Amino acid sequence: MKYDVVVVGSNMMELTTDVDRMPQLGETVAAPSFHTAFGGKGANQAYAAAQLGSKVAMISVVGDDSFGRDYYEHFQQSGIDVSAVEVGHQANGVAPCFIQGNLNSIIVVQGANAELTPAMVDQHRDLLAKAKLIVLQQEISLATDYRVIEIANEFGVPALLNPAPANDEINYDYVRRVQFYAPNETELGRLTHLPVATLDEIKVAAHQLVADGVQNMIVTLGARGVLWVNATTELLIPAETVSAVDSIGAGDAFVGAFAHYYTAGSDIPTSLQQANHYAALTVTKPGSQTSYPRADEM
Repeated sequence: MKYDVVVVGSNMMELTTDVDRMPQLGETVAAPSFHTAFGGKGANQAYAAAQLGSKVAMISVVGDDSFGRDYYEHFQQSGIDVSAVEVGHQANGVAPCFIQGNLNSIIVVQGANAELTPAMVDQHRDLLAKAKLIVLQQEISLATDYRVIEIANEFGVPALLNPAPANDEINYDYVRRVQFYAPNETELGRLTHLPVATLDEIKVAAHQLVADGVQNMIVTLGARGVLWVNATTELLIPAETVSAVDSIGAGDAFVGAFAHYYTAGSDIPTSLQQANHYAALTVTKPGSQTSYPRADEM
């Protein structure tokens, strides 16, 4: 079976508590509400692409607990191929999130995601070879990302690396080996060690990476839009004006939507524009995956 998108990455159960104020150390406070939701950067990106109609497979590890079982079933119900989703020995990854007004604090517990190893990836080489595009992030080990990039290069499959969360230990040689490198401006600054406070500074940093061998820079800029830079092109696509409610997961929605439109045959500028529109829609509703519309809801 051929796949439009194969995502190699994390899954997390989001454990969200709304608080009137954050507790001090040693203090207990009452909270008005709590809810759980499906999240994690890899799973979010896979879900967005699947919502839009892509044939998606996920390579991931869920936990040997109720959260893991729930997530496995959620993948299946979302139309995501789970033939390479394994059950690990640890509890599922979780992300406790505390929201106070427009501010949030998040703790990431990797859990079973740590069991997604290069050796496991090797077991699913055939799956990766059948992809039109492979999507990666950095909530799994860099060694695993590197192995996926090696396999992608071996089979001539393009790969997109979303370097989130940022990791200063990344081997720059592997950044050169993906077709698309998609940081936000903060992650761009950490990799280049250049200032990224203004749009002009961001452009300089992006061009520096292209000069150093990166094929396509896709820099997400939040309210400023998205910047695409390669050896011959510099294109800024402005953000759409919307009434934002919750921006959590918008970057993942953008990546998943770009993967969908690009593998469906759109050129890069069109794919970026459509992904920009999709991400804008998601910030008008609360939550990550719960805010991702289907194609018929666009």
